[in-house]
Amino acid sequence: MQTILDAKWHLFAKVAELGSLSRASAALDMPQSVVSRHIAQLETESGSRLFRRTGRGVVLTELGERVYPRIKAMIRQAEQLADDIRSSRGIPMGEVRLGLLPSTVGLLAGRLYAKALEQFPEVQLHITEGSSAQLEEWLKEGRLDLAFLLREEDSARKDEPVLTRLRLVLIVPLTHELAGRRSIPFEDVLKMPLVLPSDPHPFRARIAALARQHGAVLRIGAEADSIHLQHEIAAHGGGFAITAGQLTPLERKRLATVKIVQPVFSRSIVLGTTLHRPSTHASREIARLVLEWVPDLLKSQDPI
Repeated sequence: MQTILDAKWHLFAKVAELGSLSRASAALDMPQSVVSRHIAQLETESGSRLFRRTGRGVVLTELGERVYPRIKAMIRQAEQLADDIRSSRGIPMGEVRLGLLPSTVGLLAGRLYAKALEQFPEVQLHITEGSSAQLEEWLKEGRLDLAFLLREEDSARKDEPVLTRLRLVLIVPLTHELAGRRSIPFEDVLKMPLVLPSDPHPFRARIAALARQHGAVLRIGAEADSIHLQHEIAAHGGGFAITAGQLTPLERKRLATVKIVQPVFSRSIVLGTTLHRPSTHASREIARLVLEWVPDLLKSQDPI
């Protein structure tokens, strides 16, 4: 079902929210020329400029500032009405956009899609893969309805249900003498060159804080912003990674995991929800399916 409100006003709201025609076109998966043309049409119909162009993007004019909150309210009402109409039969309908972490794609993507199709045949489930930071940004932009996110123990939020907790382990080359050990104290880990995400990053900040508690300074062997890259660097002797990621069959031929103890620490996978799209019957049902079915499957793959 098409939107009840003129689609050009949806474009206006997205441009106002992101402050950029190019970012809005990317978020909406639409050519920038089309976005520009529709905004120009709105400005012609309004008889005045809605945006003022700057070197960094666009900002709302005085008229745009007055119109924007009313348009946002109308969009929420229109989308809720459209969902009510679609769901009048009590059957979830419409699109739901779900983001998965790379480490969960192989385990969940196909199974979750099949299960959603079986239970909710009139829901179009779109699955996207991305890092936790990317998925969170897409949630904030309204490009996703739901997403799996990584959370450190000190950054957990009450409104984000925990799907599983993953134990962090040290990733070492299979040929290294540590590969035969079952565990290693965190104090010893701090003596090694580590492969960590670039600063600023919540996980790196957490490790740095733990290091300070032990009176130590992190030794950075390399920086890499994805688990796959961290594993690759560790496999080639660039340092030792600390991750909760599962080793792939290919990685197991080159890498080994050693449990970190004293302390044992973990991170969580949570289910995040966008605040920039209305909750629909379909998105609520997909969220319920995830919460009922996914935690046991994730836990069976990586128990703490």
